[in-house]
Amino acid sequence: MIYLFATALILLNTCWLALVIFSLPGNWFMLISTFTLAWWQKDSNIFSIYTLIVITLLACLGEIIEFIAAATGAKKAGASWLGSLCAIIGAVTGAIIGTFIIPVPVLGTLLGACSGAGLGVLGIELLRGKELKETVRYGIGAGIGEFIGITSKFALGILIWLIIAVAAFWP
Repeated sequence: MIYLFATALILLNTCWLALVIFSLPGNWFMLISTFTLAWWQKDSNIFSIYTLIVITLLACLGEIIEFIAAATGAKKAGASWLGSLCAIIGAVTGAIIGTFIIPVPVLGTLLGACSGAGLGVLGIELLRGKELKETVRYGIGAGIGEFIGITSKFALGILIWLIIAVAAFWP
């Protein structure tokens, strides 16, 4: 019976992993599902405490990377701290809008997040009186940073998924 539960967990976690691309907390949903099965089937010792700690640390790392990537990209390009903050806000807003405006799965969300980060920086830096050429550079930096953040978090999500999948079936 435990193998049936493990298989269901892997399928559910596959769905959760797909949410990461949409800037949603798919890695955390994988953790919640895994912790729930580990607690529910505690007599079977399906997951060790070390496995649970490692996947939690990886999920935390993914959040940290995604959260600061756009801001760091904008900052490295020369934007102000306010511009970097607007990159984060713009990325979240852009991901939501991009999902609906560009109805291509994954692509719309990813393009929306990256362009939202860039436009957030561009808009605030223009309002602060910066030259257009400079603000475009800041926006491109923020967009590239956001792309790196999302892809890094997704890569860590794949690693989390693999660790759970192996641990679920490893005796």
